[in-house]
Amino acid sequence: MANYKPDLSCQSKFIPVDFAQQIIPGTFEYALSHIVDKHLDLTSFDEWYNNDNGGAAAYPPSVMLKIVLFGYSRGLVSSRRIARACET
Repeated sequence: MANYKPDLSCQSKFIPVDFAQQIIPGTFEYALSHIVDKHLDLTSFDEWYNNDNGGAAAYPPSVMLKIVLFGYSRGLVSSRRIARACET
């Protein structure tokens, strides 16, 4: 069984910004988030993560897929550039 970290992109405890409200409907980012969350079956990733009894929790595949596809859509292949783009 896969042990994933919780997806805290909609939290407002420690971060005063709710990321779900920052994505403007009609933009590529909104469409990407909607497609990954609602239309893709990512359960095949679960068999690769056998960290339920030991090891650190992994980031959910949906979050990682959104980040990678967002970076590639902007022509970013460097992980540091993708991280900077995610911050803005």
